[in-house]
Amino acid sequence: MSPVTHLFLGWAIANSADLNRRDRAFVTAAGVIPDIDGLGIIAELATRNSANPLTRWSDYHHVLGHNVGFCLLFSLIAFFASGRNIKTALLVFASFHVHLIADVLGARGPDGDQWPIPYLLPFSDVLWLKWEYQWGLNAWPNVVLTILLIGSSNVLAIRRGFSPVELVSKKTDRIVVETLRKRFPQMRSHWTDS
Repeated sequence: MSPVTHLFLGWAIANSADLNRRDRAFVTAAGVIPDIDGLGIIAELATRNSANPLTRWSDYHHVLGHNVGFCLLFSLIAFFASGRNIKTALLVFASFHVHLIADVLGARGPDGDQWPIPYLLPFSDVLWLKWEYQWGLNAWPNVVLTILLIGSSNVLAIRRGFSPVELVSKKTDRIVVETLRKRFPQMRSHWTDS
């Protein structure tokens, strides 16, 4: 799935519990962080017409970051950074796994490649997750899911008083929330600010 869809999935999971801003950021990041192994596309595109092209994206996307080892590492980082908050660590673990499940369901490339997930790496390479009916990245289920997640993040912003924008800027987030609340005043009675 698209990193945007993963971000909003992580945000929805982060809002399933009463977490502070830092912990929401960790849970949201866990929904996107597996795709860090996709940054190799920069080197691959930059060198594709050279005598020695780098194939970092082709070789490592859905490998380095899409496995239980990386999940455990990120969950441990979140656990200690959150002051040993087990709830945050468990939600990070869940958000990471929702990313993997979403990719198994809907991450088929335009060339038909299913991008199987080497789940047990680095401990073992015997379990590669894939689904033969995996839909393409640009398929309608991904588009519908993304639209629904963006809508739900707006509802959460109105009700809870913060949006995914808080991950970048608290000041801008306040503006976004105030704008949404002015645009949808009928939801005013449902606000439960944190």
